[in-house]
Amino acid sequence: MKKILAFIFLISSFAQAQYTINGTMSPTIESDWVILYKIEGARQMFVKNSKIKIDTITIQGKKQPIGSFSFTLPKNTKVGAYRATYSLEGAGFIDFLFNNEDVHFSFHPKYPNQSVNFSASKENIIYKNYIDAIAMAQQKLDSIQVAAIQNTNLNLKNKYKTALKKINSIQKDYLEASKGMYVQPFITASLRNSPSEIIETPQKYMTNMVDTFFDRMDFNNKTLLNSSFLVDRITDYVFYINHSDDATTQQKLYKESITKVLAKIEDIPFKKDVIEFFVAQFENSKNLELIDFLLKKYNELPDGFINEAFINDKLALFAAEIGRIAPDFSWKEGTKNFKLSELKDAENYILVFWSTTCSHCLREIPELHSYTKENSDVKVIAFSLEKDAFAWKNYKQNLYGWHNVLGLNKWENKTARTYNIHSTPSYFILDANKKIIAKPEELKDVKGFFEQK
Repeated sequence: MKKILAFIFLISSFAQAQYTINGTMSPTIESDWVILYKIEGARQMFVKNSKIKIDTITIQGKKQPIGSFSFTLPKNTKVGAYRATYSLEGAGFIDFLFNNEDVHFSFHPKYPNQSVNFSASKENIIYKNYIDAIAMAQQKLDSIQVAAIQNTNLNLKNKYKTALKKINSIQKDYLEASKGMYVQPFITASLRNSPSEIIETPQKYMTNMVDTFFDRMDFNNKTLLNSSFLVDRITDYVFYINHSDDATTQQKLYKESITKVLAKIEDIPFKKDVIEFFVAQFENSKNLELIDFLLKKYNELPDGFINEAFINDKLALFAAEIGRIAPDFSWKEGTKNFKLSELKDAENYILVFWSTTCSHCLREIPELHSYTKENSDVKVIAFSLEKDAFAWKNYKQNLYGWHNVLGLNKWENKTARTYNIHSTPSYFILDANKKIIAKPEELKDVKGFFEQK
C-alpha cells in the first residue's frame, strides 16, 4: 500500500512540476513548426520548438482548418516575457508573460496582436483586458483632442476632462487589481501621459507627445528590461513619433531621438543590445550615416562591452556602398605598380568586376570598352575574377586603355569579398576621390548615369 501511495504521490508531483503553453490559430498557416523564445530586451533566446497539429472545425456550415501547438515547460522555467513565433514574415508571433501558470490562447495568424484571446493565465488575461480598455478610452480622448484642434470654436473642455477621468479610473482599477503580479510594471508603463487640458495646436500636441513619451517608463525596471516592451516603445519613438517627410530633417530627428533614448538607459548590456538593434534596422535601408553614428555610440560603451567583431563585420558589410570611399587595392601592369587610391588619370572611374567565364560579361565588356574609349574623363578598372590567368592574359589585349587587374581565386578573392561581389559583371562608379557615387545594375544603367550628368 505504501508503495502505491508513493507512486501516486510521485505521479502527482510530476504533473504539478510542469506548465503548458497551448496556442490555437484559426485559420492555420502553411508552416510545420512554432518556435518558443524567451525575450530579453532586444534579444530572443531559443527555448524549444513544437510541431503544429492540423484539425478541422465547422464554422457556419463550412469546414475550416485550424492549427494548434503545445509546449511543456519544467517547474524551474524562468518567469518573464516569451514569444511563440510561427512565421518569419511580418508579425508572425504571439508575445505573452509567463509567471508559473499555464498559458492558453487563440488567435488569427494574420492579425495576432488584435485577435489574441487568453483563456488561461491570470497575468495575460488581466493585461489583455487592460490594453483593450485603456486603448478604447485613449482613443475617445484623442478624438476629442483632434476635434478641438480642427475646430477651435467647439467647447470640448468638459468632454475632454470626463474622458481623461475615465482613463485615470481605468488605470487606477487595473493597478489595484494587479498588485503583486508580474504584469503590474507593464500596466504602469503603458499609460500615456495625456495633458490635463486640451492642447490648441498640432505643433504643441506633437511637442507634448515627444517630450512626455517616456515619462511613465522605468528604464531600470528589470521586468521591463527583460521583455520586448521598452524596445517596442523605443522603436515607436524613433521611427514613428519623430517623423519628417524631409530626408535631411529625418536624419537629424533620428540622431536626436536615438541620443535621447540612449541617455535614458543606464543598464549597459541593454544599451549595447539597443544600439545593435538599431544598427540592424538601418541596415535594411543602408542608411550609412546613421550606422556610422550608432557605431560611434557603440564605441563609447565601457571597456568589456564593446564587441570588436560586431563593429568590423558592420564596417565590412557596408565598405562598398554608395557614399563610402572605395576599398583600396593594388595591382601591377607590366613592371609598374598601381593603387586605386593613388589614381589621378580621370574625373570618374568605372570599377567593374567581371570574368572570362561569364557569358554575360563577354557580351557587356566589349560594349563597355567601345562606349568609354572616346571619353578621356572616364577610366575603367576592369577587375577580372579568375581561377587562373590563362584566358585573362589573352582577352585583356583587347581592352587597351583600361587598367586591367587579375583577381585569382575567383569568388574567394580578398578584394571581391571586400566589395561583396556575388555575381558578374558588377559595376561601381567612383568620383575623382574614389568615393562610390553609383552602383549600376547593368551596362545600360552605367550609360544612363553618364548621359544624365
